Parts: sequence; C-alpha cells; structure tokens
Amino acid sequence: MHVLRVIFLCLGMLLFLLVGCTNQESIQNWELESLSLSYAEGFSVAKGDDFWVLTVSQAFPEAKESFRYLILEEGSKTSYAAKSFDAVIQLPVSEVLLTSTTHVPHLDYLQETDLLVGFPNLDLISSVPTRARIAKGLVKDLGNAPSANIELILEIAPDWMMVSTLGEDLSYLEILKKGGVPAVINGEYVEQHPLGRAEWIKFTGVLLGKWDDAVRVFEEIEQNYQETLALLTTQELAKPTVISGVMYKDIWYMPGADSWGARLLAEAGGAYLFKDQKGSGSSQLSYEVVLDRGQEAAYWIGAADFPNLQAMGEAEPRYRSFDAWKKGNIYTYTQKKGETGGLEYFELGYLRPDLIVKDLMMIFHPELFPGDTMYFYQKLDE
Repeated sequence: MHVLRVIFLCLGMLLFLLVGCTNQESIQNWELESLSLSYAEGFSVAKGDDFWVLTVSQAFPEAKESFRYLILEEGSKTSYAAKSFDAVIQLPVSEVLLTSTTHVPHLDYLQETDLLVGFPNLDLISSVPTRARIAKGLVKDLGNAPSANIELILEIAPDWMMVSTLGEDLSYLEILKKGGVPAVINGEYVEQHPLGRAEWIKFTGVLLGKWDDAVRVFEEIEQNYQETLALLTTQELAKPTVISGVMYKDIWYMPGADSWGARLLAEAGGAYLFKDQKGSGSSQLSYEVVLDRGQEAAYWIGAADFPNLQAMGEAEPRYRSFDAWKKGNIYTYTQKKGETGGLEYFELGYLRPDLIVKDLMMIFHPELFPGDTMYFYQKLDE
C-alpha cells in the first residue's frame, strides 16, 4: 500500500507540472494586439481573437505589483490558465457591483445603467437613471464600506465587482476570489492628467464588452476638452492668480503641483500660486504660509461646500483676510447635487474634465463665454 501511495503521489505531481507547463505555454503563445491609450498610464489593454487582457499597473499610489484580468467574449474558445490571472470574466455580463460614485457614469454613458445591482451608501449617488433604479429597489445598499458586507456581496454573486482605494489591503480581494466573485481594481484616481482619468471608461468598456462605444465616448470628451482649451490661444489673455482648498484643524490642504486639481487650474489659464508645492495629492500648509503668498490672489477655487461667504467667514474668521473673500471671488463645485445630497462634481467630474476646465475658464476668462453658464461651479453669494 505504501508503494502504491508513493506512485500515485508522483503521478499527481507530474500531472500538476504538466498542467502548469501547458498553461504557461498557452499564455506565451497567445497572439495579442496591444491597444494604445492616449493619456492613461495606470492600465493597458490587449486583445486576442476572442478574449481581452486588462493589466492594471497603478492600482493605488505606490503600488508595487500589477493585476491582470482575462475577459472572455461570448462563446470564447480560448483555453486559459485561470490561476495566471487575478480574475476571469465571461461576457456577456448581467449584474455588476460598483464601489465608487466615479464608476457610475461609466455605466450611464455606455448605456448599461441597468446592470448595477449593488453599491455602498446609495445616498452618495447623483445619477438620475441610477436613482430611478434605486427607487425601484433594484440596487442593494452594501453599507458604508463594501468590505463590511462581504456576505451580501457573495450572496449577490455579480459577474464582476469594481473596487478602488483599497490601498495595500489586498486580503479583501483574496476573500472575493475564493468566493467566486471576480473583483477588478479601478485605479483612475491615481492618474494625474484629467483626460487620463476620463480614459478609464475604456477599462470599463472592455469589462462590458463595449470597447468601441467606450472609445467613442472618450474621443468626444477629449475633443470637447481640446477645443475648449484652444479658445485660450485666440487672444492674449492675462493669467489671474489663484489659490485653492480650505483649512481643517489648522492645516490648509492645497493641491500639490503634480495633482489633478493643480493641472486643471493651469490648463484653464490660471496662475496657481502654489505650483511649487511638490506632490500629486494635497499639500499641507499652515495658515500663515497661505496668507503670506495668497492674500492678494484674485480667485479662490474649491473652497469646500460652504453655502455663502457669510457662513464661510463665520466658520473660520481668518478666511476674511483674503482679498478673494473680500471681493467675493470664491467658487465652489457644489452647483449640482443629487436628490439625496451627493455632489455631481465628485461623481461625473472624473469622466468629464471638459466640463470642469470650461467652468474654470469661464471663471478666469468670462469674456470667452458670453452668455454661457457654468456646470459644476458656482460663485458664493454674500
């Protein structure tokens, strides 16, 4: 009996090695067409005969590993090695889960709103068609954080789930993988170019089997963005000085020089006074530093969600020392809210930087848009 057990064990190991070699060989022999991206740097797309491979190289800041996903078209004949991928998705899909409001417009713009069946904290969603689904009870609330309701996610068993802001906590992905839920990481927020974030709709397009539609949506946004920026070259324009952000517990959070927000201010023709503050996120400054450099700034952009200047001055009397406050040149991105209070800027803004840059240009150079109105931003009244 002992000899037989050894023989079976050796045969098992040989079979395991053969399967492993076959899988590796099949992957290496795949003929893949790499599809170029224009601005996004955090993911790549490759297409085979009847499948796609998505690779996410910047899943979160300081990410040291990449994630690969295999998407099989309907009726795919491809033999694949599931263990070589972080998730395998079979098209078509009928139910998906999202975890960030910035993912919601992807479904809307690709005409797939009806696929959404779960989301954490439904009140954050502003999308009108998605709210209609919520009102009908077709979207389940996953709670304040998706990881807090893993049992519900496993019960729903979606075709795929899109996650973000995981940081280095990858144990959550392992739980979903073991539970049979394909979870893909969307790292759009790591992109620093405004159009780079918008281009992640192509990522979602592959996951929905709608690559061509996603390309078409992105190209329209890109064209709008570039045509709006081109207006800055039609005449000689001065660059008004700009500050941004607000204080929280005596620390002023200001967009870093390499951040998405700072780039939009510059692209729109503003002279951002803190462009020397290195970093792709928020720089943390003292009130004294901001006052010293920004007291005479012409504009103050993105001052939280204060309803008016009076409330802002009462919340922090030191804000009144800035010329922008005295002259009422403070703008917030709070013009549009969903019916349950979610700010549309935080939901649609990643996908529509063309709308944001146009708003900012209307603030800095209103003569370029006579009679037009802003979409996201509004000027604080007294």
